[in-house]
Amino acid sequence: MTGMDEIYSRFSGMVYTYLMRLCGNDELAQELTQETFCQAIQSIRHFDGKSNVGTWLCSIARHLFYDFLRRRKTSEPLRDEHPSEEDFTDQLVRRDQAMIAYRKLQALEDPYREVFMLRTFCDQSHTQIAELFRKSESWSRVTYYRARRMLLEAMKEEDDDKE
Repeated sequence: MTGMDEIYSRFSGMVYTYLMRLCGNDELAQELTQETFCQAIQSIRHFDGKSNVGTWLCSIARHLFYDFLRRRKTSEPLRDEHPSEEDFTDQLVRRDQAMIAYRKLQALEDPYREVFMLRTFCDQSHTQIAELFRKSESWSRVTYYRARRMLLEAMKEEDDDKE
């Protein structure tokens, strides 16, 4: 088995799960998972090792998903249906909160950001995360807890600043 075969067998499930959480579509998640590994093969020489391979692959997957959304957005015709004012406002609030959470998550330092992303978006167990980082399971639990607390505090500060 080659190095990339091993990487694929070890991380393809994680990447697929991550993409399913992003898009909620099995076919699209499968397609983007394959594309993620194709891009990883093409750009493996740029992998600097600052993050673990799983996080790097999820990052590629995330970018591919956002590229897909951008392409779809520009190719879709305008819809005649207009959401109600209340639905529209709810959508804006959810998007705003999601963007705040995304920015705050990106501002977390490693390993907090990586552990939080692996646990939350990639469905990795604390045992799996510990193995990836070559640390103990309790280290993974504590790091995740701290990352979660930092993220919640940062979002609360953002809410307080708006008021």
